[in-house]
Amino acid sequence: MESINAFNQPVIVGEPERDRIISLVEDHSLIGPGSIEWEVGNAFSAMLKKKHVKLEAALKGVEIFKQIQIRYIVPDFVRVIELCNEKNMYAYDAYFLDCAIRFHAPLLTLDKKLKSIDFKKYKHLGYLD
Repeated sequence: MESINAFNQPVIVGEPERDRIISLVEDHSLIGPGSIEWEVGNAFSAMLKKKHVKLEAALKGVEIFKQIQIRYIVPDFVRVIELCNEKNMYAYDAYFLDCAIRFHAPLLTLDKKLKSIDFKKYKHLGYLD
């Protein structure tokens, strides 16, 4: 089964959620929008800026991320904009939701706001948590 990946940073840097996330996805293949790479880069730049990690740890994290097998999906940009309008959300979040909706895949996210969105319209959409 495929699941949508929205969790890379905690897995890579060893946050408390790491072991639980790994156990949830071990029997799944991961898919997601190509923006995942940019989001991981942004997360590491934010951690460096806030002095939460040193450069060496960030570089190691990038190497770990590059080893994670993810099938990147091109978003349906029309649906993304519709989701942004319908759910009052940013495109970056809608990219993940678009993938989940189109591929009937559960969404794995630690984002509380993303998890709180009501998706009765898409009954197959669930969350791995």
